[in-house]
Amino acid sequence: MTVYIDPPAWPGHGRMWSHLVSDVSFDELHAFADGLGVPERAFERDHYDIPSHRYAEVVAAGAVEVSSREAVSYTHL
Repeated sequence: MTVYIDPPAWPGHGRMWSHLVSDVSFDELHAFADGLGVPERAFERDHYDIPSHRYAEVVAAGAVEVSSREAVSYTHL
C-alpha cells in the first residue's frame, strides 16, 4: 500500500493543509485514512485534506512525502 502526502501549503480556515492521495485506488486511500482516524468529511472528490498539525503523524504512519505537483498527478484515478 502506498499513499502520498504533499507539504502543508494550501491555506484554508485559518490553517495550512496537505493532500493525501493514492495512486492505486480509493479503497486504499480510505483504508489508510480510516486507520488514522481521519474523518470522512475530510475527503474531497479524490483526496483527503490533512491539517498541517497532523502532517508528521501521517508521514510516520507510512505516507510518502511528495511535491504538490506529484500529488496532483495521482488524483485522477
